[in-house]
Amino acid sequence: MFARIDQSPVARWWWTVDRWSLGALAVLMGFGVVMSMAASPAVAERLGYAPLHFAERHLVTVPLALAIMFGVSLLPPRSVRRVAFIGFAIAIALLALTFVIGVEIKGARRWIYLPGLSLQPSEFVKPTFAIVTAWLFAQQKLQPRFPGNLISVALFVLLIFMLIKQPDLGMAVVVGLVWFAQFFMAGLRLYWVAAGTIAAAGGLVGAYLWLPHVTSRINRFLDPAAGDSYQVNRSIEAFVNGGFWGRGPGEGKVKDVLPDAHADFVFAVAGEEFGVIVCILLVGIFAFIVLRGFSRLLQEGNLFVLLSATGLLIQFGLQAVINMASTLHLIPTKGMTLPFLSYGGSSMLALALGMGMMLALTRRRLGGGEM
Repeated sequence: MFARIDQSPVARWWWTVDRWSLGALAVLMGFGVVMSMAASPAVAERLGYAPLHFAERHLVTVPLALAIMFGVSLLPPRSVRRVAFIGFAIAIALLALTFVIGVEIKGARRWIYLPGLSLQPSEFVKPTFAIVTAWLFAQQKLQPRFPGNLISVALFVLLIFMLIKQPDLGMAVVVGLVWFAQFFMAGLRLYWVAAGTIAAAGGLVGAYLWLPHVTSRINRFLDPAAGDSYQVNRSIEAFVNGGFWGRGPGEGKVKDVLPDAHADFVFAVAGEEFGVIVCILLVGIFAFIVLRGFSRLLQEGNLFVLLSATGLLIQFGLQAVINMASTLHLIPTKGMTLPFLSYGGSSMLALALGMGMMLALTRRRLGGGEM
């Protein structure tokens, strides 16, 4: 504990950061370690690795993620913006490199292999782009002659083009929805809102017509008999097996035959081993983090901070909703991690960066300034 008169950076951080959100994020990360130990050994053995291969890598990533979250949450908004600009420039450059030196996995070029590390640049684009575009919108309001909106639109179009080219439609949808929400809050006129909605609907129809993997996933969602629905069927089976209270930690059986049990379908493993009650508690924790963050912004007078934190919170909540909804067959399947629970180094570190920025931006500041 720190005395309230202590003026050290860590002490000031402790008394100004939202400790409830910090605690909820720590609970998610802790439960993610439990799920990694429960879900990954079966997958590792099927792939020919040591049983704890993925669990060990997950355990190595967690301390690094905590360090990133803590370090970034210490920063003032101005420094958060600088980190985001530098991070976005690096991430967009690496995203472009995926088309040159990227490794193709399951028909998509999203990863770059570095010594001892597999990096997915698009994961880092998400939080940094939310900060960059928030600053552009805010500057447009403060300086009407500054073409912030136009620059943001240009960056958005470039980013969406690169994501669809990979292809990664799910990531493009998340980035698009967050960007659109920020633009709307920044004062986008209603006729542009209508035009954007129509354009988004047209884009989804076009994706269904011209992207075979999108066509296949939507067809399988509407009619399971139209293709291979193995993973979704096993996922639903896991929830049925778990019932209300679950079969017990390590007692799940579906993870033995579910290919992505440690990653995209970790929520199904939680459902079988810990039951519906724990799954509802997890949903509650995700909802609490998002709503708690919004409550901290109710009195925020700085437009940049408001837009940035809103974008990060929408992004976090939307990613969780997409993962859980696809696991429960409420939407077409999408390879997107469940924040802090799924295995994935790039996802974990990018989420830590984003939530560290959110904690930094929602800290109590005298006068609402950016210092």
